[in-house]
Amino acid sequence: MIAVSRRKLLGAGAAGAGLLAMPAWARGGSLSSGVIRQGFDEVSGSSIDLTIGQGPRVVQGRRGHGVAVNGSVPGPLVRLKEGQPVHLNVTNTLDEDSSIHWHGLLVPFQFDGVPGVSFPGIKPGETFTYDLPPLRQSGTYWWHSHSDLQEQAGHYGPIVVDPAGSDPVQADRDYVILLSEFTPMHPHTIMEKLKKGEGYFNYQQRTWTDDYPLTGEQRRMWAEMRMMPTDILDVTGATYTYLANGHGPEEGLEFLFSPGERVRFRVINGSAMSFFNVRIPGAKLFIVGADGQNVRPVEVEEFQIGTAETYDFVVEPSGEAMTIVAESMDRSGMAVATLATRPGARAEVPPLRTAPLLTMADMGMSGMDHGGMDHGNNAPSGGMNQGAMEGMDHSAMGHGTMGGGTNPAKTTAPEPMGGMSMEGMSMRDTSLLPPDVKVGPGVDMVSMNPVDRMGDPGIGLDKVPHKVLTYKDLVALERNDDPRTPSRQMQIHLTGNMERYMWSFDGSKFSSVSDEPIRFAYNERVRVKLVNNTMMAHPIHLHGHFFELVNGAPEGFQPQKHVVIVQPGGSATFDLTADEVGDWAFHCHLLYHMHMGMFQVVTVAKPGENA
Repeated sequence: MIAVSRRKLLGAGAAGAGLLAMPAWARGGSLSSGVIRQGFDEVSGSSIDLTIGQGPRVVQGRRGHGVAVNGSVPGPLVRLKEGQPVHLNVTNTLDEDSSIHWHGLLVPFQFDGVPGVSFPGIKPGETFTYDLPPLRQSGTYWWHSHSDLQEQAGHYGPIVVDPAGSDPVQADRDYVILLSEFTPMHPHTIMEKLKKGEGYFNYQQRTWTDDYPLTGEQRRMWAEMRMMPTDILDVTGATYTYLANGHGPEEGLEFLFSPGERVRFRVINGSAMSFFNVRIPGAKLFIVGADGQNVRPVEVEEFQIGTAETYDFVVEPSGEAMTIVAESMDRSGMAVATLATRPGARAEVPPLRTAPLLTMADMGMSGMDHGGMDHGNNAPSGGMNQGAMEGMDHSAMGHGTMGGGTNPAKTTAPEPMGGMSMEGMSMRDTSLLPPDVKVGPGVDMVSMNPVDRMGDPGIGLDKVPHKVLTYKDLVALERNDDPRTPSRQMQIHLTGNMERYMWSFDGSKFSSVSDEPIRFAYNERVRVKLVNNTMMAHPIHLHGHFFELVNGAPEGFQPQKHVVIVQPGGSATFDLTADEVGDWAFHCHLLYHMHMGMFQVVTVAKPGENA
């Protein structure tokens, strides 16, 4: 067991902090000229040049189209300094418009990098200068395209902002792991296949009826809902090769260490569509940062990182080598790297674990106390036992009111979930939605009892035999600067039709022409509750701001994030101080969900103006 005290992790500076040894992220092998390079370099200074280009990519012998920045995927690590300004000169050599969004950085809205919201985009052959004032933060962030589907093709890279003073996290080595995916398919081909059939990449659906311990009644229930209990991720290892710093699991990415050293990892989920479960078998991980903000150290053995999130952890590796595993949430593949005391040292790579199943909790039935279906260590507690399933009236499931226009009149509300009968309930009963949610073909499911699920470790992780991080474990290291109680509350529903592959907020797909933005007065303090009416986890990102998770942390120490995962059929709540003037994107960070409509604009008025 690794004994690491808080004093050892957090202190007034560290002689070894910030040491990036040789660029270990580039130690996975080389490719022939003419092919986009795997791994990344580092750029820094007061003026940084970035060039967007394209070319072929090759990962583990698979070839596909790529969009690269400065010739590599991922693009370069942009290393900045808190308190210093920087000019980022971005040249677009593509034959289409492009852009860069500085994910998590607090910048003037005109430099946020979202075409159609904050700037017109970068035309082919043009250079746009992001003129950033002195940075007001430090930590781990990343950058990516916000144009078309270029992010899927490789247009992304890491950011590290070093603190102006001493770093409270002490470490002998400081490494970046950027997780992502490679596919030989063009992103538009993936989009077309999802629109034709959202289960196209779910190869596990072909065997679940034989391999998973479901009764005939349970199988009928899923069939009537036109869903699969294995429908965890839209795009899977059926086409994706999962990457760590651009390298596939067989390409030998290494991070060197010496015995007794503390190693800091900055983990960035730069994927388009994937959640990862990160662990180092045999090691304790001490989470010290979330979305770039320092948190009180939390000892875990595994954590789930949603698309676009970042987590920092410190580990004291032992032995000659240890394997870093980032297993996709549906367990269809993994990214792999090695902590090694010498080049070439290797530890055992664990096999993929049994694929998880969606449960009653993921249908928005978390309040039901029916016990759990036993699927081994991965069965979520919101599951339902055979007796309960067979007692349900499944004929009601899949037959709800699906009218157009405004919400129909409310019907008799169901009994509380504690000991209720399922008879007459419908997963598509749109009368359960509030009147401001637009009901139509884009709303195919309604969560019947959307409880707060911020204490969930993530799909498939609540029965593993070790400690897994949850949002309720996170406590800010320093007191937040706005102690005010929110002056108003708002609720936003995450809605969709998985079969038609339609995604939205409050039943409305985004339209830049007709949509009215979400408006906040300057410096307004608002509590926002996100309610997920779908059976997929959504990572929701707000540009230009940090918000405080309402997670039960001590008053004044709620953790600040800019991405929050809203679990299937559940809710998540945050407090927001709207103190960044301008127009900002607010969206699901699953690329194809955003592209298909789960996007909105947030407008923060200037001081003295009405919202």
